[in-house]
Amino acid sequence: MGLFSSIDISASGLSAERLRMDVISNNIANVNTTRTEKGGPFRREFAVFQARNPFAAWPYLEKRPPEKIGKGVRVNAIMKDHSPFKLVFDPGHVDADKNGYVRMPNINLVQEMVDMITATRAYEANVTCINSAKDIFNNALTIGRR
Repeated sequence: MGLFSSIDISASGLSAERLRMDVISNNIANVNTTRTEKGGPFRREFAVFQARNPFAAWPYLEKRPPEKIGKGVRVNAIMKDHSPFKLVFDPGHVDADKNGYVRMPNINLVQEMVDMITATRAYEANVTCINSAKDIFNNALTIGRR
């Protein structure tokens, strides 16, 4: 695995985790959204990751053995969470039904914050990997100068 392969793997992780944080931020922003354009409350979304095919972006690598090529990760889809909505008794709310219940989004703030922390830690780990790879290759370049 060369310099650019290791950095490319970590860069794919950075992109995927950034998108995951964007999705989580959107969920948190819509925690009280009871009416969307499609009607009904906002549904929680989550990112689904998949191993990346290195040959899709780098066709010239086909000559190298696959076991020497890191794949990285990509976001395969952003899915909707189909768990049931929360029912809150609030007869004065505009979106309350005839019994006084309002269907609220299926978002759990504690779960979203935990997901945000894990995404942040994964992002930081990928940054650390890139910095380590740069340091290793800088040190390798100084060996020839001695």
